[in-house]
Amino acid sequence: MKTITEIPFLLDADQIIAQSHVEAGSGIAADLPSLIDLAQEIGRPKAAYAVCFITKRDGDKVQINDACFRSRTLALNLESAGRVFPFVTTCGHELDQGFPDKGDMIKEFWWDLIKTCLLVAANEYLNNYLHRKFRLGKMITMHPGSGDVSIWPIEQQKDLFSLLGNVEKELGVRLTHSSLMIPNKTTSGIMFPSGKDFRSCEVCHRENCTSRLAPFNKVLWEEIQYD
Repeated sequence: MKTITEIPFLLDADQIIAQSHVEAGSGIAADLPSLIDLAQEIGRPKAAYAVCFITKRDGDKVQINDACFRSRTLALNLESAGRVFPFVTTCGHELDQGFPDKGDMIKEFWWDLIKTCLLVAANEYLNNYLHRKFRLGKMITMHPGSGDVSIWPIEQQKDLFSLLGNVEKELGVRLTHSSLMIPNKTTSGIMFPSGKDFRSCEVCHRENCTSRLAPFNKVLWEEIQYD
């Protein structure tokens, strides 16, 4: 596992306010500048990745190194792939540990948005780093638990972490018994080369998801033959 712990980021108050749909200059936004200053001081977004290879395929099962995953969608997307890049990115546990105003709902709201900004910075940095280092072409990414439950079950998060090593020690990210990640602004997944486009949102039926990046694709859903 390769870790990246020096990830630059710059927080923009105007951008965060715009994303929140809060009126600039309102009393609700009054606490944001001081929270940004604190986050810039203590924030440490991080990333980890590994270079792995597909060692076995069997229907909807695919083995990556010694870890076996069962997902028809994942298996189909990996049909032409050989080398893959499992990864974890996080806003960093420092923000959870350093937040001084637990119980203040307004400050917690801003802090959560700030944590999202650091996670975005970690994702962008890792993506650019991998493309530069390995001269990657077109890549797609899948995340355990993203999309409908049947797409790639979140329980396989543990197998994904096993490809990386001691993620909790190196990044401060731990898995709960239900396979959720702490800190909450953390992502995990597998990046791999592909000649086609794919986003888990395309095979997700949750119409009102605020994180949706692509519309539901009925043709693709029927192609992967889910009931």
